[in-house]
Amino acid sequence: MILLIWTALLLFVLVLQITIVPLIAINGVAPDLLLILVVSTGLLLGKEKGVGIGFFSGLLQDLAVGNLFGINIFSKLATGYVLGLAERKVFKDHLLLPLLSIVIATVFSSLVSIAMLLLFLDYKINLVAIVFNYILPLLGYNLVFSIPIHRIVSRVLTIQREMRF
Repeated sequence: MILLIWTALLLFVLVLQITIVPLIAINGVAPDLLLILVVSTGLLLGKEKGVGIGFFSGLLQDLAVGNLFGINIFSKLATGYVLGLAERKVFKDHLLLPLLSIVIATVFSSLVSIAMLLLFLDYKINLVAIVFNYILPLLGYNLVFSIPIHRIVSRVLTIQREMRF
């Protein structure tokens, strides 16, 4: 039953990501709801769950969007692991937790994706332009959606704990 709840949440966020979110994109930049889901899962449940949700959300995003396969898998998996390491070191009910963590995660995930593009495709990029035209707008978008998604993940975690009793 718990697996069904997490699968439904992941698929719901994926559907939002590929249908509704592109409608609110500005200059091709839209929030990454799946990244926010990975961050919240890693922070609230630890690195194992963060890696699991990161892998499956990246896989589903790569399959749905059709970009270079594997970039989203690796960046979200790595992000889930890194932020999952902080699970025992943070106060989970603090309002600033999703905001600060999404700043770190957005920059980290973007840099991992850029590094993979540079490594595999040997692209030449203007890092300053990418920071100002992609990473900062993405960061702003992700900040707006980080608290609502973090609360949804917290609620799913509460339901999960209630089901065990």
